[in-house]
Amino acid sequence: MPDTNNTQKKIIFSGIQPTGCFTLGNYIGAVRNWGPLQDEYDCIYSIVDMHALTVKRDPVKFRQQTLEAYALILACGIDPQKSVAFIQSHNRYHAELNWILACSTQFGELSRMTQFKDKSAKHPDDVNAGLFTYPVLMAADILAYNTDLVPIGADQKQHLELARNIAQRFNQRYGEFFTVPEPYIPKVGAKVMSLQDPSKKMSKSDENPNACIFILDDKDTIIRKFKRAITDSGSEVRFAEGKDGINNLMTIYSCATGKSNAEIEAEFAGKGYGDFKLAVGEAVADHLAPVRENFARLINDKAYLKECYTSGAEKAMKISGKVVAKVYRKVGFVDAR
Repeated sequence: MPDTNNTQKKIIFSGIQPTGCFTLGNYIGAVRNWGPLQDEYDCIYSIVDMHALTVKRDPVKFRQQTLEAYALILACGIDPQKSVAFIQSHNRYHAELNWILACSTQFGELSRMTQFKDKSAKHPDDVNAGLFTYPVLMAADILAYNTDLVPIGADQKQHLELARNIAQRFNQRYGEFFTVPEPYIPKVGAKVMSLQDPSKKMSKSDENPNACIFILDDKDTIIRKFKRAITDSGSEVRFAEGKDGINNLMTIYSCATGKSNAEIEAEFAGKGYGDFKLAVGEAVADHLAPVRENFARLINDKAYLKECYTSGAEKAMKISGKVVAKVYRKVGFVDAR
């Protein structure tokens, strides 16, 4: 278990919202990398259910999605014995630290957040205060553990930069305390694009069902979606400017097989897009097969899941409680005992 006061390893924190099954983009850009990090770093992983409340949710469905998301991260390789794996709302220190950090955050900083603008446009009837301030809670998630590294997709750099600014501002006001976190971005596959519009990120909210691969999709569904993927008017499998569709498929194929772009180009020399798209679909489906099998087993073992997330929350609170207690002292709160 990570201990912020006595460890040689750097601390990693990452969270994911329980808003439905993870996409291939979520998997390649983030969750896929979490498992291998466990041996090199002290890892803390959370299902950030509090963040998901910025959009209206059906409570019954939301509760089930949270359990499924927790089972999914275990299915993707998170070992609750090696890492701290918990549900965000089970640790009250995130919410407590959120308020302190909000008082070290500027209104203008939050108003510039790209995702706030995007989500406000998508949900104009519910532009709530939580939607505006949730980047501060994200900073609290990270800073509660004095995190060194945060695995992020390329589109999340802005939120991490805000967390860094908040940490630096707090340190300037109250003395050096918070570790200023750095991004951990995979060299390949940090951003997976839509299969139907490769100019935009793959999203579970895409209205076109063929645009997005879910990691629990069956093999036939995965292959069918890749066969329908948008490419370009050419036929040569080659990574190049202006070939966004093929570039995206090559990135995905590389992540599923470990092959470089040069190896992929050589493998499909003289072959058309049809052969390549079929190969990508099969490679992805085979790569995700263990995840689907593990998830089916885990989601039916509610007692084991509860044991894991309860233990994870206890470990998380032990670490973050020490951090928050020191923060309270630094800002001048009277000791409770």
